[in-house]
Amino acid sequence: MENFLSFFIPGKPIGKGRPRFTRQGHTYTPAITAAAEKMVASIASDAMIDAQRKPRIGRCSVHIIATWPIPKSWPQDRQRRARQNYEMPGKPDLDNIAKLILDACNGVVYEDDVQVCMLTVTKLYGDTPGCAVIVR
Repeated sequence: MENFLSFFIPGKPIGKGRPRFTRQGHTYTPAITAAAEKMVASIASDAMIDAQRKPRIGRCSVHIIATWPIPKSWPQDRQRRARQNYEMPGKPDLDNIAKLILDACNGVVYEDDVQVCMLTVTKLYGDTPGCAVIVR
């Protein structure tokens, strides 16, 4: 049995949004964040089923590679620089991308994200936008 799980979340990376508050003082998760977490959980669940695994109990490490599309409006020189990692994507922040993915994997890939003892997140431009996730 392999000691890692990998899956790919297609589309432009999304960061976890801040909680919102109603006038009555109740908190709620923004709809975009909730939908993104549900999609990530579904993709992770499919990967777990394919690997015939149950949620991990114990320490694990997570590596996330978040890739943004290179804007077609950019000049060729800037597009080339983006492919060579001289250009860096802006928002969302790395920690917000990781938070959304880690929270979505709770109860799916591992019991709780408190089990993650090592985390690496990389932002770059590429031809296929999305997030590659590897859990060891």
